[in-house]
Amino acid sequence: MIKRILFLIVASTMALPAFISGAVAHEYSHGSVEIDHPWSRPTPPGTPMGVGYLVIKNHSDADITLVGASTPRADRVSIHETLMKDGVMRMQSLKSGLTISAGEVVELKPHSYHLMLEKLVEPLKAGERIPLRLEFKGADAMDVELSVQSLDADIGQKEMDHSGHNMEH
Repeated sequence: MIKRILFLIVASTMALPAFISGAVAHEYSHGSVEIDHPWSRPTPPGTPMGVGYLVIKNHSDADITLVGASTPRADRVSIHETLMKDGVMRMQSLKSGLTISAGEVVELKPHSYHLMLEKLVEPLKAGERIPLRLEFKGADAMDVELSVQSLDADIGQKEMDHSGHNMEH
């Protein structure tokens, strides 16, 4: 059952935009770290997991690593990467975190790196702002808010057909 739910969550995010319209953009910065447009999607009632996306900019001259995150809306937040291998879409947890090299930008987005909000306390609803604390190695922790975007929000790219792909977790 959990695999089926995970499949539905990940599959539904695959056709979602990598970019959201500037009308809903929001930014956070602390020291040399900048977080652009943290966002999520609504979850159906009873769905135990949600996703989080954002852009991390490291303006320092040293690498930093996103090592964890937390929110009062979920029991746990983990950092994941989605990969395609041998025609099978897989998600894997990044147990050592996600490194953002000095002067670089990393985007957490559909089909790529993302945050998994596990064991949601209640569904995420369009229009909400979900508090999220990001923990870094090499930088201070940051508090941001995930903007929950409606499923019909401005789609910045064409939908992709993934009906021929299998999904494993």
